[in-house]
Amino acid sequence: MKRRVLYSEANYPVIVRNKGYFVDKTQYVERLESVANPVFLRPRRFGKTLLCSILRHYYDLNCADEFEELFGHTWIGQHPTGNQNSCVILALNFSLIELGKDSSRIERNFQQYCNGELDDLRDFYPSLLAAMPEVIMDAPVAENLNNILRYLKKNRLPPLYIIIDEYDNFANQLVVSHQDRLYRELIADDGIMKTFFKAMKAGRENSTIRNVFITGVLPITMDDMASGFNIASFITLDPEFEHMLGFTQKEMDDLLDAIYRDYGIDPGTRQEVGAVVKNQYNGYAFVTPGGKGVYNSTSVMYFLNWLQRYKTIPKHLTDLNLKTDISWVRRLTASNPQLTEEFVDRLAVHGSIRYDDVMLMEKFNMQQFFEKGFFPISFFYLGMLTRKDEYFLQLPNLNMRRIFTEYFNEIHRIDVSTRYTEFMQAFSNKPELEPLFAGYWQEYVSQLPEAIFQQVNENFYRTTFYELAAATCRAGSPGMWSVPTPKVAATWNLWASIMKSTQACAG
Repeated sequence: MKRRVLYSEANYPVIVRNKGYFVDKTQYVERLESVANPVFLRPRRFGKTLLCSILRHYYDLNCADEFEELFGHTWIGQHPTGNQNSCVILALNFSLIELGKDSSRIERNFQQYCNGELDDLRDFYPSLLAAMPEVIMDAPVAENLNNILRYLKKNRLPPLYIIIDEYDNFANQLVVSHQDRLYRELIADDGIMKTFFKAMKAGRENSTIRNVFITGVLPITMDDMASGFNIASFITLDPEFEHMLGFTQKEMDDLLDAIYRDYGIDPGTRQEVGAVVKNQYNGYAFVTPGGKGVYNSTSVMYFLNWLQRYKTIPKHLTDLNLKTDISWVRRLTASNPQLTEEFVDRLAVHGSIRYDDVMLMEKFNMQQFFEKGFFPISFFYLGMLTRKDEYFLQLPNLNMRRIFTEYFNEIHRIDVSTRYTEFMQAFSNKPELEPLFAGYWQEYVSQLPEAIFQQVNENFYRTTFYELAAATCRAGSPGMWSVPTPKVAATWNLWASIMKSTQACAG
């Protein structure tokens, strides 16, 4: 059975048992053991849930018989820490908690979900926890957790390892929808969040909890509840963990080489495909400006899934699931249309924006979230901006440039739907660059507001013209490698040259 690209699969055993391509990051399991209560934030679709699944199956005492199958081929399987399969696992995913119209409904949903997971421990570990205290579904989660922790301590049972994925999901929804009162009730001293995290802190202090691993996107909730869990270690911007998620260039090259080899793809296309992938999905520098950036791993797997199946590049290079992230721009800027326009114009035209490095390094709270100066920081954590240097954040790649360009066109009511048909058809029949560029200038640039036209620079022209040219080339891309006609070769060569010319622009 050939290895397969399992796009968007986040269940680690499923990847192993279905022979999915897997970039081995398990050396970070050992590194995480030296950190107490690590909190690691990354944008959506960067592999956080898969990392949680790996940790869960490494430490779960129920998985001892499967250790060789699941980890024998990995770094951690060949260098075990001694703590493998030694814990009772409590794995929570707060994105599964539904919001409510009032605080009582939110509290009830939180209780029902978390208490349900606590109650399931009895079924998951029957030989250990058959006699554990009853979980009262309508009781505070902290109360039930404390009862279970006392039971573990009294009976000298294995400790809990707690994994919380998307810890900030429903809190972020309250913030961006301006439900300030509900948010304050959620993070109050006697609210459901702080009391729950205080219970975890107590468990860590008496060693009934081995460790707590937390993932999310934004640090906003963590700051507000810090008094309840002030023992957390924020490793989001720690250089040692910069590449724990996302693919490095070497990892990307190795993955592409393996797919080319396994599926017999024409090696003559390897260099050009590598350039496409790099320009589209690379460039995320979360810690070190100008250092070795990483690829958005889920977007890469979207591309590779198509490559594996059809031995060609996707017609559409942007994962539609990633495009939905632009909704964050609308939600964050909805209350200030002028600020929206300024922010999007700056990024679409210049590709970068100033930021305060001190603000990036510190946690932030709800009051700061909608401040103009804080917008770049919010979009850094959302994965739409990355570090250019100590003074500027920039759009990381052409994928994100495309998304912001589309929003730019929407704001300024620039018609891009039907105006290029004649030029595209002419280019498809006779791939000459000059008339295509003339059409771009006539039909796109002529629509720009005068104030914008006075600001645009080479990067803006490259990005917007690239979109027109690339769309034209992609229209004939399926099967192009298997039909090496002169027309296809010329089209491919032009696209490759455009990709190379935009590489500097894309970072």
